This record gives sequence, C-alpha cells and structure tokens, in this order.
Amino acid sequence: MITVFYSPAYTGSGHAFDTTRKSKWVADSLDARPIPGLEIRAPEPLDESLLSEVHDPEYIRAVRSGEPRVLAESQGFPWDAELWPMVLASNGGAASAAVSAMQNKIAGSLSSGLHHARRDRGAGFCTFNGLAIAAHTALAAGAKSVLILDLDAHCGGGTFSLIANNPGIWHLDVSVAGYDMYTASRRTTLDVIHDAEEYLPKIARRLSDLDDGAPPFDLCLYNAGMDPHEDCVIGGLPGINRDVLASREQIVFEWCRERRTAIAFVLAGGYKGGRLEESALVDIHRLTLDAAVTSLR
Repeated sequence: MITVFYSPAYTGSGHAFDTTRKSKWVADSLDARPIPGLEIRAPEPLDESLLSEVHDPEYIRAVRSGEPRVLAESQGFPWDAELWPMVLASNGGAASAAVSAMQNKIAGSLSSGLHHARRDRGAGFCTFNGLAIAAHTALAAGAKSVLILDLDAHCGGGTFSLIANNPGIWHLDVSVAGYDMYTASRRTTLDVIHDAEEYLPKIARRLSDLDDGAPPFDLCLYNAGMDPHEDCVIGGLPGINRDVLASREQIVFEWCRERRTAIAFVLAGGYKGGRLEESALVDIHRLTLDAAVTSLR
C-alpha cells in the first residue's frame, strides 16, 4: 500500500488558484474513483524548526504574520491568515512523504508550489521550498544521498539555490520553459527542451548518466509537474501529450525500481485553462499515482 499525504489544510488559503486548490481536486477524484493500492493520510504540519533550516527567519515571520506584506506575498498571490497553516501542511506532506518512502519504497504528497522558493523569499506561486525541506529531512533521517528529480515545465532555480552547496543532494532538472533558469554545477544538470521529440530521450539519458559518477541514491524526490502538457496554458510544449507524460512516469518509476531507490513524489505544476479543463488536469496528475502503484506490481 502506498501512502499519499493530503489534508484539507493544503487548500486553506483564500486565494483560489490551481496551486492552492489542485490537491483537493485530485483527492476528490480518488474518493470518486479510487486507485487500488493507494491510501490517503493526513501529514503532521511542518515544524518551524525544520523550516528555518532552509528559509530565512525574517521571511518565515513575514509569511506567518503578513508583514512586511511585500515579502509575505513574494510568491505572487495575496496573503491571508490561512496561508501559514496551508504551507505548513503542504510542505509537511512533502517531508512526510520523504520519510515514508525511505521506510516503504514509495510515498507521495498532493503538494505543489515548491521549487521556485528561495531562502529569503517566495517566487512563481511557491512560498516555501518543500523539495529542499524534504531533502534535508531525508538526510537527517539517515539518507546519505538524495536526488531531486524536477520534471516541472519550468526550471527549479529556487531549489538549486538552496541545495547547490550540499554534497548530499543532487539535482536533475529537465524543463520545457526558461523561467527560473540557473547555471548548473557538478551535482546538477539543467536542460530546457524546445522539441517534444527530444523530451523523453533526454530524461532517459540524464537518468542513465547518473549511473556513471553519481552515488547510489537512498531517495529520489520527484517533482512530477504536468505543465509540460501541450494544452497547459502555463508552460505547455506542443507535442507533449498524455501518452508522452504517461511514458515519462513509467521511465521515472522504473528507473527507481531497477535501482531499488526509494521515491517520494509531489504534484508540481499543471494549470487548467484553454483546452485543459479541471477534470483533464486531474486525470494527467493521476498518471503519477497510477505509475507509482504499477511499479510495485
């Protein structure tokens, strides 16, 4: 049985946007159309002491209190009092998924809005960086090396800024849009794909390359963005459709299974609008959940 962490607090903010509402849509779909082998569990909210290992105290205070407002809203949406419990819950879910995966091979959280946040501010709809927080949590729990695999449509520059100097964390980032680009280093790779035919081969090749020079990973933290989908109004690349994303999920989970690497996944990007309605967006996010269950069979 795979544990997927979620609670209604994930959607507590008053600002209605995909990042602050999508986890409920996916959770509701699992109530209506369960995936055998998955169980939903509420995580413990993130402890502020863990938050302060990654983020600046002044920024943390701003998100909690709303002042200074420009800092509290630096992720890009209006502050309200429910933002603080929301981000503690969703980032706590990412950290809980990391620990659960190390114990049970696979776990996930219906969290999103993580990989653009910096130490001292938010960015790109991301308030706190749950990927960096989860990686630190895994290392504290005994992991020797952690891979952050970021397949969101946009580059994970916030994550890179937080983990670049930590020798225990590696970062593989394949994007289709140039937002939040950075200069990669020895333990990191960044590719921005402009031709859909290159997308899956590049992911497979980058993962394969890790076998030559990278350590065995105790955990893969997978930022499973669905915004590369061609119909996504923020980030989509023509030619990347549902079948391509289903194949991508199979590649990722099979790579971890073959290497006996634990994997913890989060939802990451994916936005309704245009031809991509809410139900279709939920269905492509469910590809990650389906692939997780299938990999255990």
